[in-house]
Amino acid sequence: MNHPSSETHLLSSCPESAAGEALIAARWQTEIVPALERYIALPALSPAFDPDWEANGHVESAVQLVLGWIKARRIAGMAVNVQRLAGRTPLIVVEVAPFGSDKFLGQRTSAESPSDGTVVLYGHLDKQPEMLGWREGLAPWTPVRDGDRLYGRGGADDGYAAFASLTAIEAVQAAGGNHGRCVVLVEASEESGSPDLPAHVKALAAWLGAVDLVLCLDSGCATYDTLWLTTSLRGVVSVTLDVQVLTEGVHSGSASGVVPSSFRIMRQLLDRIEDAATGRVLLSSATVAVPEHRINEALATSIVLGDAERFPTVDGLQLMTSGASEALLARTWRPALSVTGADGLPPTGRAGNVLRPRTALKLSLRIPPTADPEAVMAELRSVLLADPPSGATVRISEADVAPGWNAPDLEPWLAAALEGASRHRFGRSMQLMGEGGTIPFMGMLGERFPAAQFVITGVLGPDSNAHGPNEFLDVAYAEQLTRCLADVLVAHAANLGAHAAR
Repeated sequence: MNHPSSETHLLSSCPESAAGEALIAARWQTEIVPALERYIALPALSPAFDPDWEANGHVESAVQLVLGWIKARRIAGMAVNVQRLAGRTPLIVVEVAPFGSDKFLGQRTSAESPSDGTVVLYGHLDKQPEMLGWREGLAPWTPVRDGDRLYGRGGADDGYAAFASLTAIEAVQAAGGNHGRCVVLVEASEESGSPDLPAHVKALAAWLGAVDLVLCLDSGCATYDTLWLTTSLRGVVSVTLDVQVLTEGVHSGSASGVVPSSFRIMRQLLDRIEDAATGRVLLSSATVAVPEHRINEALATSIVLGDAERFPTVDGLQLMTSGASEALLARTWRPALSVTGADGLPPTGRAGNVLRPRTALKLSLRIPPTADPEAVMAELRSVLLADPPSGATVRISEADVAPGWNAPDLEPWLAAALEGASRHRFGRSMQLMGEGGTIPFMGMLGERFPAAQFVITGVLGPDSNAHGPNEFLDVAYAEQLTRCLADVLVAHAANLGAHAAR
């Protein structure tokens, strides 16, 4: 069959395209930004950071804010619901029936396709903690607009996604275009590793049906001047490692030199899993061969970016890699260990001369997209718990895993649609890049729907600093990304129609 061209099947090719384009601009300028400002003001911490999330009510406030905005949309064939499961965070579920010309809808009815054409659009509304280091005049729960930047926790990661997804659907309808069945899922536990999502998806499985296309706006972009497609995501294995040597603290002048330091034992344990000199992870299960086409992809991307990626390093810091392509591979296809939290250590200003009874560290191990997280967890436990140094008590708690994800090859129609959208919206070709973060839902959907196509992208670009201080959303880029999303919906419908007409 003939695949739709990248120039023909865009929002701009729809009969009333000007109406669709105007709708996106108006929504962002007059409705979405004010809604996001209200959303940023809510400390809707993910359950891992707020065990009393249900009683505190901030997550529910965020759900009601997003839900109210969605219900105000004038979208034909839309049904909105909040799925609630006992003991789990809520899930906003939106279904929009197929929309378009009689010809398109008739072709869908008669199609004998392995997929019903469902498009899943995904986002989340839970947030990371405040984090220290916000610049003067900025704060995590205080929205601040500075030109195209909207500062505050959660706007870019990824509160904007629900608003952009519904606006893209609404724009297609306003332009007189076609779209397939759309399902928008907005969860509230992603920043905790999406522990609640599998149960929600299982409860929706029969209703959800076969998924044809997944659109996710929870990823990043290397620049703000073109469309970036995420081709892989690392997984993550996290534990709290606790070393105890005493039942209570003892004067260091009395015990030091006799009782081993819990911190020194912790260092010994960390040396079992990481080379302290190089940062190389020593677990065999956490190392994989990088696919050749991902190596070539990193080389091509490094040519586009050069050494453009910067981090707020201190003067004179020596990085762990040299060369742009090696840096890309290191942060996307190689394991890396981070210590993200600590217990048992008093602030330096209040540290007395005490041999502390225990040291506990939160370990976050990023693993390659194709590594088995359960195997890594098993090896990590085995290595850390075997033969505790000096007979200390060593415990592991708060163990959690999330799978990585490696994108399937793009089908020709989707590759053409994305390239066309990028050229039309930005005047530049689409770019490909792996990401070092984790979106657990993608691995879950990839396993459940192996034939589905994926468009993973986002607004987390240079200096946007998700999870850290001074997080911001680039509003102009997010608006253009919404147009690209609408373009993909139009192209997807065209592909469905072409299949049905065969």
